[in-house]
Formats: sequence, structure tokens, C-alpha cells
Amino acid sequence: MEFAHPRLKRENRTIEIMIELHCREQHHPPAGELCAECNELRDYARLRLKHCVFQENKPTCANCPVHCYKASMRERVRVMMRYAGPRMMLHHPILAVAHLLDGRRKAPPLPQRKK
Repeated sequence: MEFAHPRLKRENRTIEIMIELHCREQHHPPAGELCAECNELRDYARLRLKHCVFQENKPTCANCPVHCYKASMRERVRVMMRYAGPRMMLHHPILAVAHLLDGRRKAPPLPQRKK
């Protein structure tokens, strides 16, 4: 799945790397692969990002007024990020800092629905 805007590409890359880091260190799949649970989470995160109403103006999910993840997936992402987030500074410091800066963004107003 390709994202047109650089902001969305970076957001997708960040979540994918976090999922890979979490899976590798917690679930121990074969090298270069994800376990079924983490693969499902990655696919779900991509889909939600693709359909985000804010697109390139997207705030981080923690600061978003629209909670588009279903509760069970939101909890899985929260657990994964709690583990992988602090480790991102060691493995991918530029993406980690970019994500922290994105978290300081103010959420934009909700887009108006087309009639």
C-alpha cells in the first residue's frame, strides 16, 4: 500500500518499524517475518492510516479527536507502543524524534462531510 504524502509515508514507516521491533523481541518469529498477530495489526494500521479523515494533516493517534481503531486493536497498539516506543530512540532515532514532534501538533478541526 502506497501513501502519496511524505507525512503519511513516515507515519506508516514508523508504525511498521515499531510493530516489527515489538514482534521480533516479544514473539520471536522467523527472521524477517512477523507473527500472525503482528501481521494482522500491521495490516489494520495501514488500512486505518489510508482511510484517515485528516490525511497529511493527521495528528498522532493519541491526540486525534477521531478514534478510528476498534477498541481491541487500540489496546494492542497501546501495548506494542509501550514496549517499542522507548526502544525506537536506539533503533531509529530520527523517526522517534519526528513522531515525538508530530505528537506536539495540534489536532486540526474535523473535515466537513461532502453532501
